Amino acid sequence: MSQYPLRLPDSLLEEARKAAQEDNTSLNQFISIAVSERVSALKTMQMMKNRSQRADPEGFKELLARVPNIPPKHEGDRIDQTP
Repeated sequence: MSQYPLRLPDSLLEEARKAAQEDNTSLNQFISIAVSERVSALKTMQMMKNRSQRADPEGFKELLARVPNIPPKHEGDRIDQTP
């Protein structure tokens, strides 16, 4: 495991300490989890961007055209399409 000297504004550090205490974790663990969540979110966004570039809008339209045009079984499943 590596160490990294982290500089935070005093107000942010105090808020992080409070949040870690409320979460019953150490400040170190809280910051590690926060960084992990952000890295995961960035990777997910990049993956979604990459997948969207492979999208085939015409193929999607063809797929939708095969769906039967019948009303939903349950009224709560209806999507109102207002112009």
